[in-house]
Amino acid sequence: MSKFMSASLCVALLAVSVAANAEGQVITNDLSKCRSGPSTLVHINGVKAGTGKIRVQSYRATASEWLAKGRWITRVEVPAQAGSMTVCVPLPEAGHYGIAVRHDVNGNGKTDLTSDGGGMSNNPSINIFNLGKPSYKKTGFDVGNAPKTISITMKYM
Repeated sequence: MSKFMSASLCVALLAVSVAANAEGQVITNDLSKCRSGPSTLVHINGVKAGTGKIRVQSYRATASEWLAKGRWITRVEVPAQAGSMTVCVPLPEAGHYGIAVRHDVNGNGKTDLTSDGGGMSNNPSINIFNLGKPSYKKTGFDVGNAPKTISITMKYM
């Protein structure tokens, strides 16, 4: 990985980590809650190790709420599984949302820039110019009154 890409990923992980320190509703990964009503079934691909935790957080896709401290709606934390995983994120109502995923590889609750990974809805490119926080316009997606399925590909150093 180039130094440019490494620096970009480091900044992206910091953006997700800062947002992760907020207060919101922590819920379990109950796939049955993604059978009806506003929700997002998140397929996470490219999980590099079956250690630590995967944290999935939902936000409203607006300039003032996307990745803003204290503005996440729900968080689902699950043990990591190498390869692919599926997480259900119930949402309060139909609307425009964004999802951020973080893999705390060693489960220490801290962002370890050399090992932890992350990803966001719509898999935006991450670079030093957007400071690792892609615009809500690039990560946002619409959810109606029925479940929406999305895929997120994890990125690591």
